[in-house]
Amino acid sequence: MSQSGARHPSPVIRTLRRLWPLLVVAAGLALAYAAGLDRYLGFQALADNREALLAWKAAHEVRAVGAFILIYYLAVLFSLPGAVWITIAGGFLFGTLAATVYVVIGATLGAIGIFLAARHALRDFFAARAGPAMRRMEAGFRNNAFSYLLVLRLVPLFPFWLVNLVPALIGVPLRTYAFATFFGIIPGAVVYTSVGDGLGAVFEAGRAPDPGLIFEPRVLLPILGLALLALIPVIYRKTIAKRSRGLPTGEDP
Repeated sequence: MSQSGARHPSPVIRTLRRLWPLLVVAAGLALAYAAGLDRYLGFQALADNREALLAWKAAHEVRAVGAFILIYYLAVLFSLPGAVWITIAGGFLFGTLAATVYVVIGATLGAIGIFLAARHALRDFFAARAGPAMRRMEAGFRNNAFSYLLVLRLVPLFPFWLVNLVPALIGVPLRTYAFATFFGIIPGAVVYTSVGDGLGAVFEAGRAPDPGLIFEPRVLLPILGLALLALIPVIYRKTIAKRSRGLPTGEDP
């Protein structure tokens, strides 16, 4: 009997084995809030500590870069709000170009972490309950996963954490997800790190930067243009597929 129990773990044990990555993420998020770390993700915290941060960065350049990437990785992995302020702080500390590189590395690694956790914990559960319509949607997304993900990364239509989770549940390959994330977050990272790069004048004027800058037409329109370019391969493939079946290009079968 004991041998049989060893071969067939209880439902609780099986559930814990499946869900442990997401439980770790949830625990990390809870600990971050319990420790009050969210208070440090804002303009005032950066303004109050700017001189100490600049001094520490100047004395420990390599360590500062590693710490920044690690902090960004953990913020994305645990889906902490306020990552935009970390991006702005990166621009303030390292400049636009270097900070963009560090942000993209940290954010991509964190997004991969939550992707793998969600896929391990929920993929089988989600697949078992998906109906025919959902399966067709999954197939369409997977066929054009890179283009769709690139658009979702370029244009903040949905929260970053949501775009991290959904591809894991519908079977998007890790490589596709990683590359689309890496390239898709570059424009937004450039915008916010450039805001941080100009914070010296903002501090002197006693004002606060505007995180909504990315939604201004002069910033958003070029990003929307990139998003439309990312959709061109999807439109092209669908048009060719319909022509090959003898369908009008504007009608579905």
